[in-house]
Amino acid sequence: MTPAEEHRSIAGTFTDRVRGVAADGWDAPAPCEGWVARDVVGHLVEWFPGFLQAGTGIELPKGPKVSEDPVAAWQVHTDAVQAVLDDPGCGDRVLSNPHIGDIPLDAAISQFYTADVFLHTWDLARATGQDERLDPHRCAVMLAGMLPMDEVLRSSGHYGPRVEVPDGADAQTQLLAFIGRNPL
Repeated sequence: MTPAEEHRSIAGTFTDRVRGVAADGWDAPAPCEGWVARDVVGHLVEWFPGFLQAGTGIELPKGPKVSEDPVAAWQVHTDAVQAVLDDPGCGDRVLSNPHIGDIPLDAAISQFYTADVFLHTWDLARATGQDERLDPHRCAVMLAGMLPMDEVLRSSGHYGPRVEVPDGADAQTQLLAFIGRNPL
C-alpha cells in the first residue's frame, strides 16, 4: 500500500469517527489526559501543518477553527493532506527536520502523521462511544516497530507510562497500553 492509499484508508476511518460524534459529544473526556473529543481533532489539525511547512515549505489551506466546527476543520485538513500525498511528485520531495534528518515526504507523512491519525482514531472513538476497533495487522506492525524504541519514545513526552495488560492480550490492546492508554 502506498502512503497515499494508507492515508486515504486511515484518515477515512478517522473521518467516519469525526462525523459520528453527536453534536453534544465534542466535550466528552478523551483518553488523553486533560483532553476532550474536540482536542483529539485539534491536535491533528494543529501540529501537522507547522511540521510540514517547516520541513518542506508546503503550506496547507486553513479551514475553520476546531473550536467552531471540528467536522469542517478536519475535512479541510484531511483533504489537504491527501492532496499532498496524491501529487505525483510527492515521493520525490524531501522533508527536512533537525531531529529526524531528510526523509522522503510521503514516508515522513506516513511515519509521523498517518500513524498519529491511526492511534488517535481509538481516542476519539473511546471518547464518543463509537467503534474502537483498529486494524489488528497495523497494530501489530506498529507495536513491533515501537517496542525497540521504548526509551526514546517515552522520553519524548508524547506517550504516557506503559499500562499493564494481561498476558496474551491482542495487538490493539498491547499497542494502546504501550502508548499509555488504558484499553480495558
